Amino acid sequence: MKPDSQNRLKHFAALKSKYAATEYQDSSSCSPLYCILRKTDLGIELSDLEFNWLRESKLDTTLKFIQKEQQRRQQELINLEVEFSQLKSKYKAKKHNLPWQSSNLYCIVLKLESGNLLTDSESQWLRVNGLSDTDTIAQEIKQFTHLKYKYKAHQYQNAYPHDTLYKILKKLDLSERLNDDEYNWLINHQLWETVEIFKQQESAKEAEFSALKSKYQASKYQDKSLSDTLYKILLKIEAQGKLIDQEIKWLKQQGFIETIAILQKLEQAQEFAILKVKYKANQYSDSSPKSHLYKVLKIIEGGNYLSDQDINFLKKRKLTETIQIADEKYIYTLKLKINLGALLNDLEIIWLKSHGRDDIINLAQQQHFAELKRTYGLVDPLLPIEPFYTIMLKLEKGGRLDPLLVIKLQEEEKLSRHGKIAIAHYKLEAEFYEQELQHTGNKWHIPTASSYWRKADEPKQSLKVTDLSLDKIKESKLKSAILVTRGGAFRDMSQLGDAENCARKAMEYHPDSYQPYTLMGAIFYDRHDYSQGDYWFEQAIQRGAKTEDIDDEIKRVLRGTRDEIKRHEAAEYLLRKDARRYSWAKSYLIKVSR
Repeated sequence: MKPDSQNRLKHFAALKSKYAATEYQDSSSCSPLYCILRKTDLGIELSDLEFNWLRESKLDTTLKFIQKEQQRRQQELINLEVEFSQLKSKYKAKKHNLPWQSSNLYCIVLKLESGNLLTDSESQWLRVNGLSDTDTIAQEIKQFTHLKYKYKAHQYQNAYPHDTLYKILKKLDLSERLNDDEYNWLINHQLWETVEIFKQQESAKEAEFSALKSKYQASKYQDKSLSDTLYKILLKIEAQGKLIDQEIKWLKQQGFIETIAILQKLEQAQEFAILKVKYKANQYSDSSPKSHLYKVLKIIEGGNYLSDQDINFLKKRKLTETIQIADEKYIYTLKLKINLGALLNDLEIIWLKSHGRDDIINLAQQQHFAELKRTYGLVDPLLPIEPFYTIMLKLEKGGRLDPLLVIKLQEEEKLSRHGKIAIAHYKLEAEFYEQELQHTGNKWHIPTASSYWRKADEPKQSLKVTDLSLDKIKESKLKSAILVTRGGAFRDMSQLGDAENCARKAMEYHPDSYQPYTLMGAIFYDRHDYSQGDYWFEQAIQRGAKTEDIDDEIKRVLRGTRDEIKRHEAAEYLLRKDARRYSWAKSYLIKVSR
């Protein structure tokens, strides 16, 4: 018999013994029973024919044994599947969908569950397969294991990161104090060596804390409930860290004035050292914050200019580079100020002139001029800087303009009568004459202020300043002047009835003045009663009004008429009356015809 056949017979005999089939007489390796028992031993499902064969061969005991074994294996498979699912959930790998039989994950999570560390290739496999959360837990387990050995707690079996011990060991590793519950937890789990390490840490910290309190004059501190806060603050000071406002506030509240004073000196000394390097003054040996150099460097750091005394101080100590840097920094500060649209003050301009930097002064003026042009609505790109810059600068400071200069520029059509500069000028003049009225009591300032308010397009202010009892005024001319400008304000607000009443009363007070008649003419032109308006304009001319002034008033009426048809009718009326005198009215006909 061949050796191979002998092995098969031995194997068959062993299987018959294992599965209670020894009474079966056929021992041939070609027996159907051998095939059935081999399949059963390999965990392969039997077919119905094979089960029937066992029944027919009266191998009932073997049949029951095989059925029981297969049920056991099937339950084991179910158990493995459940276990895999639970481990996937625990180690945040639910999105992994491969069955446990064909996945590397099962072996990996089993390693983690048993507290074993993963190899680099296993960690890489997790990351490649999108299981970064699982890898994070694996790294935490690795860290946990490391800490257990470091702090003599390696006999503790659980390695999952959510364990209480892991939190305790991380606190120990950061030299943080354990609370009573954590300390008792170590005692209850008999981790005596870990407890001893904690005690050593506390002893070292207490010694360090005591030394720090002495160094920073905080030894009077006795309240243990707040010792952690003070300890952390003193450690931060010792490490030259900058305290936050909340920490400084805490020191003040606890009365640590000496500690704060020491802290301030340390911070000043640190800042002084940094400033000396930054501004090329490191050769200066004195490092005390009380040094005048520290004050000088702080001035430079703030972007301010140095006084002659400070410059002489630097020159005597041959710190010429520091002076150059200071000048450059101050120039940079001024340029930044200019770019932000701010105006240079007189001291800054003087400094720039003394340092030969007229270019920066000119830059400041040009940029400020451009800003003022936008503010006052001057759009002409070729507008010369003077006299307009001086004018706008004066207005910005609330200064009054020369009325003759304003009139001259308006006549030369360099300045709009209704532009923002003119409006600002009129307001300032109106306010000035109102103030003069308060100071002097001169009531002739009333019509002047009122007239300027009208020019500033603020008729309500004009009415306000002229709202007074005329019975208290003796001069008829003044009464008439007040009523004329008040009537003009009513007319500006299209209250023509009130305007007419003012004009007629003004005529009564001063019949020889042309101004009330001019007002009446304008009122009737506003009403589109042109012939009646001409009558009143003629009366004004007879009393001294200039023809060109009357024509200007008529122009203003047409210019202010919003109704295109009415304006067209007025233009036609004027052209029929005197085409040459009123030739300017043609422009209104052209606008309507379009």
